[in-house]
Amino acid sequence: MVFVAVAWIGAFTAGCANKGVVAVPDVKTAAAGLAADPAASPDPKRSYRIGVETNLPQFAVYDASKRQLSGYDIELMKAVAVKAGLDFEYANVGSNLLLTAVLNCEYDAGISAIAITDQLRQQMGFSEPYLTVGQVIVIKKGNIVITGRDSLAGMTVGVLNGSPSAFGIQSIPNVEALQYPMLNQAFRDLINGNIDAVVASRPSAVSYTSIPANKLMIVGDEFGAEDFGIAICPQDAELAQKINDGLAAIKADGTLDKLTRNWLKNSAIR
Repeated sequence: MVFVAVAWIGAFTAGCANKGVVAVPDVKTAAAGLAADPAASPDPKRSYRIGVETNLPQFAVYDASKRQLSGYDIELMKAVAVKAGLDFEYANVGSNLLLTAVLNCEYDAGISAIAITDQLRQQMGFSEPYLTVGQVIVIKKGNIVITGRDSLAGMTVGVLNGSPSAFGIQSIPNVEALQYPMLNQAFRDLINGNIDAVVASRPSAVSYTSIPANKLMIVGDEFGAEDFGIAICPQDAELAQKINDGLAAIKADGTLDKLTRNWLKNSAIR
């Protein structure tokens, strides 16, 4: 998932243009079974470029053999495009570049389970939230010491740099928080026994704990909350309004609820 603190964005602002970007031009915006808003018709002069990170089970995955994107965020953007009369082209962007590229308007928008933080809101545009999730603790199976948030004291805990999870554990005494630029790195260290736990959003935790070979499990009660939104070029208020109109439409007609049930049914979404 993609979360970036203010200082982290600034450090990558220069010289990141299109490094690590893989275009996926054949992804269509039409969503099967969705009726377009009769008043919405795509502007034939403008196709908006959407950056995505495609290493997010449930949210966004790219099948190179089929040249096809799939996932909750992808289907959501398709539905928004239909309702708002927008034409989207997608590019696969590494998580360490996505928000910087949107901040610099190299992409018109970005979506990849992006948590909306106050720091990010100060720098770029955001849609209204489309998903709210809680945070959970992930440990290795067999760990009987960590049973919940209070038992993290004195432990080494991996979190995503600048994420709500990173801020959320600051109030726990004596926690050694290791902030990772990519969440999969934190989970890899947990699997290898280099850290005691990972705190992350429930959908991320479910993605990793559902793989038997990882031998991971979720413990304790859910805490905190993260709102996910679509990051938007800060200079394009018109696009932000159109995306919000599309989101409002798919919320109103039940499409968003249906997508959430289909893609995130095991993630205990709020």
